[in-house]
Amino acid sequence: MAKGRGILKFEIDKCKGCELCVHACPAKILAIDLTIVNKKDYHPVTCTDMDKCIACGSCALMCPDGVISVYKEED
Repeated sequence: MAKGRGILKFEIDKCKGCELCVHACPAKILAIDLTIVNKKDYHPVTCTDMDKCIACGSCALMCPDGVISVYKEED
């Protein structure tokens, strides 16, 4: 069975920077982006290396605001 790569999509203006997703990610590829501020005046989450995403969905499950959508790209 081919291993699929994960694709994360963020609704950054809904993110309040709580970091629950950052701590839930087993691949350790999520971080708070200190270079931008969203419409709610928070630093939102970002993915530091999409190629390492395993599409487990842990980040999306932990997010209380539904900011993250996880997709799987098949090889």
